[in-house]
Amino acid sequence: MTPDLRQLRYFVAVAEESSFTRAASRLMITQQSLSQQVNALERILGTKLFNRDSRGTRLTDTGALFLPEARAVLDRADEAVAVVRRAVRGETGRLHLAFLATTANHLLPPVVRAARERLPDLELVTEETTIAPLVEGVLSGRYDLAFTRPPRVPGLAARTIATEQVCVVLPEGHPHADRTELTLSELAGERWVMTPRSSWEPWHRAFDENFRAAGFTPDIVARDASVQGLLGLVAAGVGITRLGWSAHNLRRTGVVFVPLAGEFATTEMVWLADNPSPALRRVRDVVTELAATTDLTATG
Repeated sequence: MTPDLRQLRYFVAVAEESSFTRAASRLMITQQSLSQQVNALERILGTKLFNRDSRGTRLTDTGALFLPEARAVLDRADEAVAVVRRAVRGETGRLHLAFLATTANHLLPPVVRAARERLPDLELVTEETTIAPLVEGVLSGRYDLAFTRPPRVPGLAARTIATEQVCVVLPEGHPHADRTELTLSELAGERWVMTPRSSWEPWHRAFDENFRAAGFTPDIVARDASVQGLLGLVAAGVGITRLGWSAHNLRRTGVVFVPLAGEFATTEMVWLADNPSPALRRVRDVVTELAATTDLTATG
């Protein structure tokens, strides 16, 4: 038979107080209950732990040997409880975060910094990826939380954390490069460079609607899956493109960003709607607070 934690706590209290009376008061139990539990512990161990006489209550040699061991067991039990409670509060564990490649440059640093400051014992594993594997990863459970343009996918919960101006990106020296604002319809005769339709069809259907509303079908002369690639094509004079203002941090020369009137893009954090992770909830709250006080399109 093995002693339980209550018996060990009672034993340690009596040893520290050198008195059943004072230990019972400390533990807020009756002295009779305390004596019964210590007696039960001694029966389990098959030895006396205390000498009780007119001079008081003193540890036996065996009791003195047992005391540090009992304290160690109690300390370890307290540590185990603390670990579980911190996990329940979402303060420990591991989360996998995915960042859309087009937003990682400005989003990853402030998000990870804030989460590590608030939750230092939570391990964060980050990955930069494109939209299709990002969505598949969240749906499959590979990623706990992702930061992306709205993917428009059922089953994912989402929260908007940033809104930014959409711009047309022109090569330096373009006739419209000195404009402070343009409309999409003013760009009907331009050559365009865009991402492949296969990168994420829902986005391209939305682009199609935008161009139809502007009264034209774009003349797409080249495609590149990366923002850096699109910016390079624009700088080379191959064509123009549309990007969020935050992309200007990726290329400072050779291109000009001109706001498109009335066009804005949002960035969301998305997660599997039924993911119950307490750590996920804590990180979402941290990011929400961060977004309320910081322009996440201008950080990095």
